[in-house]
Amino acid sequence: MTTAVRDGATGVLPHLVDPAVLSRIGDLELIARGVVDGFISGLHRSPHLGLSTDFAEHRPYAPGDDIRRVDWRLMGRTDRYYVKEFEADTNAAVTVLMDVSRSMDYGSAGMTKLEYARMLAACVLYFSRRQRDRVGLALFDDKLVDVVPPSARHLSQVLYSLASARAGRPGSLGAPLRSYAAAHPRRAILIVISDLYEEPEEVMQALHALRGRGSEIVMWHVLDPAELDFPFQDAASFQDMEGEEVMPAVPSQLRERYRALLAEHTATLAHRIGAAGMDYQLFDTRRPLGEALHTYLATRERLADRRGAPRGRG
Repeated sequence: MTTAVRDGATGVLPHLVDPAVLSRIGDLELIARGVVDGFISGLHRSPHLGLSTDFAEHRPYAPGDDIRRVDWRLMGRTDRYYVKEFEADTNAAVTVLMDVSRSMDYGSAGMTKLEYARMLAACVLYFSRRQRDRVGLALFDDKLVDVVPPSARHLSQVLYSLASARAGRPGSLGAPLRSYAAAHPRRAILIVISDLYEEPEEVMQALHALRGRGSEIVMWHVLDPAELDFPFQDAASFQDMEGEEVMPAVPSQLRERYRALLAEHTATLAHRIGAAGMDYQLFDTRRPLGEALHTYLATRERLADRRGAPRGRG
């Protein structure tokens, strides 16, 4: 299935973007490379490139160069056309901390939350490595399951660990995130991917533990469409995805109340995480991965603005 999706800032991305279709490819590196290449191609066609950059040097204009990179002030002084070259303002450490607890194994849209999170992590880490960041990974349920420390040489190991990840035990954020923070205190961009089946106060305590020595925290909340919409029709027994409790219910009698409680939960998380100077995004597993990368790039722009880092645009 090939489709063209128009993103407000990245133009038309003629690419495989349906997550359920991508999940059937199986090769995680192929998925990540394809999505990232299509995304970057879209950026180059966009009037807003979005890449956080520093000016490096001028070079003479050559046919085919993007005219948006022409330094018109220099042209006015020299009567010659020069193009501005930029060097990516990156070289950060970017680590994804991904929830592999039992509830992540749920899926109603042709894929599970874990499969979506796996592709999401692969794409953002592949993109980060293209930006010359050091990349790392931590998988957790109620404790750390696997850790790949951030390095310029660890992308293959990260992709292998993601491809091997399986959901199984019940999970929590607090203990594993505190363990990771204690073992990795250096400043980094830390992207936490989870379905957040915990109270907002517990989520905040876990995220604050990661702040360490000034780390930037990005929280990506992944939910399945059925968790968002509660579309069930027939009376049935519903099982707690993190435990053994089973509750009989008539969906039509609970739907509005359920949606209201979920909306309150996500709004509280968004407010509290944002108020703490961290980033929060809610992802429906139907959401194209190219859009997720654009969200990440916008986040990097905000982080750079908060740090006061010098940036340029092509």
